Amino acid sequence: MRFHHLIGSRLAVIALLTFIPSETWAAEAPTLNAANTAWMLTATVLVLFMTIPGLALFYAGLVRAKNALSVLMQCFAITCIVSIVWVLFGYSLAFGDGGSINAWLGGLSRALMGGIDAGTLKGTIPETVFAMFQLTFAIITPALIVGAFAERIKFTGMLLFSLLWLLLVYIPVCHWVWGDGWLQKMGIMDFAGGTVVHLNAGMAALVSALVLRKRKGFPETPMPPHNLTMTVAGACMLWVGWFGFNAGSALAADGTAGMAMLVTHIGAASGSLAWMFSEWVRYGKPSVLGIVTGMVAGLGTITPASGFVGPGGALIIGATAGVCCFLATNYMKRRLHVDDSLDVFPVHGVGGTIGTLLTGVFAGTLGGVGYAQGITMGQQVLTQLTGIAATAVWCGGVTYLILKVLDALHGLRVSHEEEVQGLDTALHNETGYNL
Repeated sequence: MRFHHLIGSRLAVIALLTFIPSETWAAEAPTLNAANTAWMLTATVLVLFMTIPGLALFYAGLVRAKNALSVLMQCFAITCIVSIVWVLFGYSLAFGDGGSINAWLGGLSRALMGGIDAGTLKGTIPETVFAMFQLTFAIITPALIVGAFAERIKFTGMLLFSLLWLLLVYIPVCHWVWGDGWLQKMGIMDFAGGTVVHLNAGMAALVSALVLRKRKGFPETPMPPHNLTMTVAGACMLWVGWFGFNAGSALAADGTAGMAMLVTHIGAASGSLAWMFSEWVRYGKPSVLGIVTGMVAGLGTITPASGFVGPGGALIIGATAGVCCFLATNYMKRRLHVDDSLDVFPVHGVGGTIGTLLTGVFAGTLGGVGYAQGITMGQQVLTQLTGIAATAVWCGGVTYLILKVLDALHGLRVSHEEEVQGLDTALHNETGYNL
């Protein structure tokens, strides 16, 4: 009887174990998930596709013909230099364990990708894939700033600025929000980069435009885009690539990724239409430039909210972005005469701020995922405001110092003759068009 009782008890235990959710075992001993890995490999390619060729073509079409190659060159060079720095120590400082200073910065445990091999996991995906995915974010953020000082910065100055800005601004803010830093511990909701990418780049763009001053002839001389076809092609690539940007931030092929993809698309569409109709009412005609810029505004604004809000919230967030970013762009250029060449701050800075703030509102309404236990909407909005203020102050202050030091030591602005000639010929001895 004892033998049968023992066998029965063991069978009961085995039967009970079969009903324990697999997530329990995954938490104790992470294992590779092939579906998640395949999706993250795809998402990584999509985000890199956003910078080259997407953003590069979008920006290159917006400048004058004599500066088209310089913008393409800047985006390509940033991709290369950020990639090397990320491998050397950038990834480690952003996502490594910083020990006693971990609230502010990661350590060097992952420098030169130390401790990472083909079998090292980050959750259920290889850490190599996670590091590469995060690298694509580190690439596009300084590349966005290019639009603020286009047509007037030295190539060497741009390289030095991008390098220092990555180290002193992007990496610390990235760690605060995503690397187990103080903002993440506070409970900030920033799914894919409202503060880390868009507000960060937008604030740096505003400071850069002010420090480098206006282009010769601005705003009296018209400086229209030289190739809107190129810009629209780049915009289309950005729209598609953004699915990797936002849905990939789920780090899994699951329902969160699916919802993030859906709300991303809704944000882009509603932002495009809101900008188009705003422009139609204000100027009497809708423009191609307006509708694609509205798309970028909608995408940037839904980015922090994409993993937290439902379709209803996305519709409101995108529409709000289209109207507010349109008004901000017009106010900066026509009233303040700030020469942010390609409207980085009014689109990404304003959009990132609105999106981060509204994430705290719509995460708990209209199909959002809700808040952490015991957290109210008011508390979450206050946390979002804290993240916005911290990012803006840190980015603005450090960006200003970087620019002023580089300008004093090296000089950032090209000469008057080089600016008139165009940066393609003056800095690269090439031309985009041989007509």
